Amino acid sequence: MDNQNLNQPMPESSQMPPIMPEPKPKKNVWIISGILGAVVIVALAAYFMLPKAGQEVIKKTAEDIYKPAVAFASKFATYEEVPVNISPKVPAYSVSQNLSNVTNAGDFTFSDAAKNLLVKNAFVVEPSYNNEFFPLYESNRYSYTPSFITTDSMLHNYHLMFDFLLKQLEEQKLAVELKQLNANMLSESLSQYNSLKGTEWENAAKRNVGFFAVGSKLLDTSINIPLIIANEVNQELALIEAHQGIEKSPVMNIGGGQDTMIDTPQGPQSLEALKEDYSQYIPRGHYDKTEQLKAYFKSMMWYGRLTFRMKSDDEVKSALLITLALKKENNQNSWNKIYEPVNFFVGKSDDITYYQFKDLAEKVYGTSATIQSVANDKNKLASFINETKTLEPPQINSMPIFNVAIQPDREKEIKGFRFMGQRFTIDAAIFQRLVTREVGPKGESCANAPFRDGRMLPKGLDVPSAMGSDEALNILKAQGETQHACYPENMSKMQTYLSELPTENWTQNLYWGWLYQLRPLLDKKASGYPTFMQNTAWARKELNTFLGSWSQLKHDTILYAKQTYAELGGGGPEKKDDRGYVEPNPYIYARLTSLLKMTNEGLEMRGLLMASMKDNLSKMEQLAMSLKTISEKELNNENLTDADYELIRSYGGQLEHLWLEINKDEPQYKELSQRDFLDQNPAAIIADVATDPNGQVLEEGTGKISEIYIVVPIDGKLRIAKGGVYSYYEFTWPMSDRLTDKKWRELLNSGQAPALPSWTDAFVAK
Repeated sequence: MDNQNLNQPMPESSQMPPIMPEPKPKKNVWIISGILGAVVIVALAAYFMLPKAGQEVIKKTAEDIYKPAVAFASKFATYEEVPVNISPKVPAYSVSQNLSNVTNAGDFTFSDAAKNLLVKNAFVVEPSYNNEFFPLYESNRYSYTPSFITTDSMLHNYHLMFDFLLKQLEEQKLAVELKQLNANMLSESLSQYNSLKGTEWENAAKRNVGFFAVGSKLLDTSINIPLIIANEVNQELALIEAHQGIEKSPVMNIGGGQDTMIDTPQGPQSLEALKEDYSQYIPRGHYDKTEQLKAYFKSMMWYGRLTFRMKSDDEVKSALLITLALKKENNQNSWNKIYEPVNFFVGKSDDITYYQFKDLAEKVYGTSATIQSVANDKNKLASFINETKTLEPPQINSMPIFNVAIQPDREKEIKGFRFMGQRFTIDAAIFQRLVTREVGPKGESCANAPFRDGRMLPKGLDVPSAMGSDEALNILKAQGETQHACYPENMSKMQTYLSELPTENWTQNLYWGWLYQLRPLLDKKASGYPTFMQNTAWARKELNTFLGSWSQLKHDTILYAKQTYAELGGGGPEKKDDRGYVEPNPYIYARLTSLLKMTNEGLEMRGLLMASMKDNLSKMEQLAMSLKTISEKELNNENLTDADYELIRSYGGQLEHLWLEINKDEPQYKELSQRDFLDQNPAAIIADVATDPNGQVLEEGTGKISEIYIVVPIDGKLRIAKGGVYSYYEFTWPMSDRLTDKKWRELLNSGQAPALPSWTDAFVAK
């Protein structure tokens, strides 16, 4: 996409690109399907609906259209685009073999490998041991080393701010609200059970008592479990505590009757029983920091993942009873106070949820329906069940199900009601289209590919590829990832769909806005940009930046965003000219400015933002705007002012201030020196983003802050400037041991981390 066109509105898209038709099965293969992320979901129905006029009718099948089941929520804040004004005309330059035309080359010592890359590409990245960005930049300041302000460092600070604000909201607001909601829903479910005992609704009511007893007990261990459900609840809690993998849910299968058993490569399996992946209950992201956050994580994970399936009349009854319980004003208000802030951060539920069921209940039973009137009218129940067939299924499968040979109608299997369903995210939708069952095995025709074991896990590069990166797709081709039968066709459809999404889609919440600010990283840098940006190595460095920041996004939202499953199977030195440079990516800084303003205003208008954090968000917004202005000047070949250079020089101090503001109230910070606290709380993070139910997850993470050395032009002369960039990792890991930040950092510090991706060899001197 041309940089000059980035601010232009994109044409409306009528629909998600179609899922490939599922061929007739050739053999019974056990495969389980799922989702992306951990954590959070979003989609506006209007965004995916067909235009009302002048369009041909499209057949509504799971095979040829993707439509989300969307829960309603009011708009939290407005995104205001910041314009960018550039006409790039930086004179081209080259770096001499011996660095003789680089004025400060003698200040640096490089290995032969690093020097060769520096000469070839005008930049090089070297692994380092920096735990954060700000110490690196502060070191530059005191050693009079020219600083290179990277997009990585600004994106990292947005991650710190986002993660802090979400954690603060959860600790101070959402956990408190959830505790009250749990108590009310458990009490109301017990009341419903007592009213319906001896009727055809008894089992559905009993399931709900167990459902809310589990959610309540996970949040507050002091809760007493009702005796009528104690056995099933204790079994459920034991599975959650063991977090070993996929098992039949004791609570959700209450009264399920005789289940059909089938033989699979994994042994006998129950066909109709609802199954859960209990490895998802390992607290991770920022949720392993305190006991309160661990408890909140488990309770919300339970409510986000467990499904009342529309294919089961009894489970529909349970969902209807939950809806009636929520209609009580205090319960609805509590639910909204949790749902809407999460919607602002991550997005809307991908599954059928409260408001959709509420509308159907009022349509069939009227606005004054009671437990008794609902339970006593079999005809209206039949009508209600029939009405649920009109609701859209989720776009992302988060449920363990069998392959097409055993359960050919995936929509039927996964369509269901969730109390606080995980959220739709577009990267999860990308992954869903590029794993089994959608792509099939390698080396077969898409038209008739048997959808057996194929691509069980996606690649992080799938996301920038779908968002338009030619370089990411080239790497995937070289790795053989695009050889799966339907991969090229599905990727092409995703690229077309995403290229046509209008700005309002990309900025509907903070999660999508985060991805939107990363999109300019994928644009080719044409003539007029600095020399170091006009080569393949830089395109790969920007992919590294994209994936590093995206990994942080997945980490911060791991509880709420759906995750994709394949289907189973002292005196200072002499002062020198230390004028530095800003990585000239003005569209990144512009979009970050808009996102920070949206974050600030959205939280403030709901009374969810402390005054101190409002000020910090404003300061970061001003910093991003200043970097946009400086990078515009650089690209337009205009002189920077002394104030511009001083901002670059003092950048590390500004980063440090924001870091201190975020961490100053941490109990550990008050007990340790800043250095010791930083050593124990480095920037490195990890997040599992997709699951192969055969036992593996895909981990995405960042490690130590690497150092980047760039040859930049200042006043017509070349000099080396130094900055910090992400180190990015991608690897598979056992499902039952989904990594926490603590475990990941231990691996890094002990030298047990996997190697950096081989495609980074183009710019990393290893």
